Amino acid sequence: MKFLFIVQGEGRGHFTQALAMEEMLLRNGHEVVEILVGKSNSRRLPGFFNRNVKAPVKRFISPNFLPTAENKRASIGRSALYNAMKVPEYLRSMYYIQKRIKQSGAEVIINFYELLTGLTYALFKPSAPYICIGHQYLFLHKDFEFPQKSMSQLAMLRLFTRITSIGSMKRLALSFQDMPEDEEQRITVVPPLLRKEITSVQADNGDYIHGYMVNAGFADSVMAFHEEYPDVPLHFFWDKADADETTRMDETLTFHQIDDTKFMNSMAGCKAYATTAGFESVCEAMYLGKPVLMVPAHIEQDCNAHDAAMAGAGIVSDSFDLEALQRFASSYRPNSEFIYWVRSSERVIVNELEELMNPQSIITFPEFSKYVSI
Repeated sequence: MKFLFIVQGEGRGHFTQALAMEEMLLRNGHEVVEILVGKSNSRRLPGFFNRNVKAPVKRFISPNFLPTAENKRASIGRSALYNAMKVPEYLRSMYYIQKRIKQSGAEVIINFYELLTGLTYALFKPSAPYICIGHQYLFLHKDFEFPQKSMSQLAMLRLFTRITSIGSMKRLALSFQDMPEDEEQRITVVPPLLRKEITSVQADNGDYIHGYMVNAGFADSVMAFHEEYPDVPLHFFWDKADADETTRMDETLTFHQIDDTKFMNSMAGCKAYATTAGFESVCEAMYLGKPVLMVPAHIEQDCNAHDAAMAGAGIVSDSFDLEALQRFASSYRPNSEFIYWVRSSERVIVNELEELMNPQSIITFPEFSKYVSI
């Protein structure tokens, strides 16, 4: 079967999910003909993705969230204004997406939470069936428990998530734990998509704290902790465009540009992990038995962090409170059930894709009105 991926280009998680999915499909005799990446001018494709992906990659301009002046959380107002001004460009991107779907010869489209995919299917109605995959689709599940956050922001998050999946046959919701299917919302809960490099690496308990921040403004919190506890080794990864590959502040504090191999090895050897609550890296830490401090950068990550904390991954904070992380690490116990859940991912996800794509499923797809509701 020929697949085409459409990947949201914000952060690291969607890229690692796409790599894991490509590896999985290739091992099971399928083909990934092309990968389309939604990208903003403020982000660049991570080197680990370019080096490891097998299928040809093409880019298009896509909506994204702009950070606040402190470069920590996302600014909803600034983001809305910025994206409204770029609507004509996004329309050109949607035309490009539908053209690539047609010209690539793809039989099935997999959407990794890219907003313009749903809008493309609403506007142009491509004939190829598509499936959505991501932790965010769990937010539409009837049994998902939300944190105590702004109701308007949660409503906007759910609306955004629905729009990404307009016209989809199925929403595959990546989850920290198994949950029943939600037939009304076309949601099947599946294990996280972790690359084989993570599931095969040997974990060790080092003496340093490993970290990741999608917005470099959080570096101030890390620097403040470092000044108070200079003897605690810190290795943090960021996406700071004007920074060197490695920025060594002193003997115990180093900032690194995102590199998947370095990131994975640093994760495997750390004593604890601090992150801006992206779903994928929290899953990696849980699999390797690392306690986690989660510092959400936007409402989606607020939900990720709440869900992960209930699954026993770690603690939630509004700053990189590494002192609190050290206290939590002293009593942390890994979740062994999560490891078995992750190891079932290939069987569960490939079976789900192959079952959905059988002739009986595909023949119903041209009745677009059945799937177009959000």
